[in-house]
Amino acid sequence: MKNAFYAQSGGVTAVINASASGVIETARKYPNKIGKVYAGENGIIGALTENLIDTSLESDADIAALNHTPSGGFGSCRYKMKSLEANKVEYERLIEVFKAHNIGYFFYNGGGDSADTCLKVSQLSESMGYPIQAIHIPKTVDNDLPVTDNCPGFGSVAKYIAVSTMEASFDVASMAATSTKIFVLEVMGRHAGWIAAAGGLVDSSIPVVILFPEIDFDEKSFLAKVDKNVKEYGYCTIVVSEGTKWPDGRFLAEQGTRDDFGHAQLGGAAPVVANIIKKSLGYKFHWAVADYLQRAARHLASNSDVEQAYALGEAAVEMALDGKNSIMPAIIRTSNNPYKWEIGCGELKDIANVEKMMPSNYISEDGFSITDECREYLLPLIEGENYPPYINGLPDYVVLKKSKVDKKLPPFEL
Repeated sequence: MKNAFYAQSGGVTAVINASASGVIETARKYPNKIGKVYAGENGIIGALTENLIDTSLESDADIAALNHTPSGGFGSCRYKMKSLEANKVEYERLIEVFKAHNIGYFFYNGGGDSADTCLKVSQLSESMGYPIQAIHIPKTVDNDLPVTDNCPGFGSVAKYIAVSTMEASFDVASMAATSTKIFVLEVMGRHAGWIAAAGGLVDSSIPVVILFPEIDFDEKSFLAKVDKNVKEYGYCTIVVSEGTKWPDGRFLAEQGTRDDFGHAQLGGAAPVVANIIKKSLGYKFHWAVADYLQRAARHLASNSDVEQAYALGEAAVEMALDGKNSIMPAIIRTSNNPYKWEIGCGELKDIANVEKMMPSNYISEDGFSITDECREYLLPLIEGENYPPYINGLPDYVVLKKSKVDKKLPPFEL
C-alpha cells in the first residue's frame, strides 16, 4: 500500500486549504488503499529537502477546520523547477524521496507552473521505473487555467473585489461634493483581467471604469471616460489590474526588476493611474492596493468557491484510486441559471503552461467594462456565504501541529 504526498504551490488563496481538507479527509476514508498522507513543508521544497509533514498526526477536527481557514496550512512556495533537460537532478531527487517514503500518489495544488511540474514528475517517474500517479489540483486567484470552468480561489477574490468596489464607491459618493472624487483600486491579474472584471458586478448606478491587461491603456479615452463619469455622477471608481499595459507592451507598474519566475515585478498601477488623473483633470483622489487582502479574506469567501475547492481535492483522490495519472480534476459548468456544475477531468499536457485570458465578448466595446455574458459567467461564482466560526469577534482559524517525518536520505541543496 502506497502513501500519498500533497503540496501547495504559488500564491495562496482563501480556499486552498479546503482542497487540502478534501484530499486528506478523502484519503482517510480508504485506509486499505492509501497509507499516510504526507504534506510538503512549504510546497515542493518540502519534497526536495525531505521536510515532510505527517498529516496522520493531525486530528480529524483540525483537518476539518482547514476547510474554513485561509492561506496555505502546510506552507507554500514560489519555486519554479526547471525543465527536465536543464535540471534533471531535481526531478530525480523527488523520485528518490518518494521511493524512500513509499509514496505512490502525488497531489500538487497550484496553478499553471504546478501543472507543468506535475506533468514532468509523471513523465520522469515512468522513465525511471518508479510509477507515481501525479494529479494536479487547480488553484489560482487569476482564474487563468484552461479546461476548468473556473479555478478555486477566484470566486472568493471576485466576491471580495466586487464588495470592496461597492463599499468604497459608497464612501466616495458621500464625500464627492466637497472632497475626493476619484477612488482607484488595484487588483491582482498579471495577464488576465478576471479579477478586475469582478469590479463590474456592482449596480449600474455606480460609475466604475475597469482597466484590463487584455486591453492596451489608452490614456486619452480613459481620461475622457473618467471625466464624463465625474460630471454625470459626481465621482468615479477605477478598478485597475496590476497587469495593465501601455500600447508598447510595458506594464504601467513595471519597476524594471524580475521575480524568481522571471516575471516583471510590478510596483503599483494604482498610483500611476491616480496621478495621471490628477495631472490631467485635477480631481482629488485616493487609491488602494488590494494585494494580500483580496486572496486572504476567508471571512468573505464565496460558498460556491469553498464547495468546489473541497470537491476538487476529494476528486483528485478518487481519480488516483481509479488509476488516473497526469490529469487535473476540473469544474464543468452545466447550467448558468440555476447554477449547476460537475467534476470533469483534463490532461496535464493540455493544461501546463497555457493561460486562459478574458474572452473578447466579456469586455465591453469601449474596453472599460464587462458585458452581460461576463456578468452571467461571474455571478454564480460569488454566490453564497460561507462564514468561518468566530471567537471573541475574530475568525477561529486552525494552526496545524505539522509534525515532521524522520528523514532517510542525505541532505539536498536547492
